[in-house]
Amino acid sequence: MSEMYRFICVEKAQFTVVLLCAVLGVARSSYYAWEAGKQARGVPEREDLALVQEITVIRVASKRTYGVPRVHAELRRRGAQ
Repeated sequence: MSEMYRFICVEKAQFTVVLLCAVLGVARSSYYAWEAGKQARGVPEREDLALVQEITVIRVASKRTYGVPRVHAELRRRGAQ
């Protein structure tokens, strides 16, 4: 369903939201609710990206010798949750 909402978000520059929702068979209120929650959904994604970057730094610094237990311990030492 979110693929349709993303499509509407992209295409609303060319067509009205009313028309796009009608053609795709989705309720406008559902689209607007999805749009309102878009920023809140982005927070975990940004946190995940930051964690991936930190794990990558740890792995490179250890010359890729650290496995999950050591990476986890290092993250804990650095204060990650």
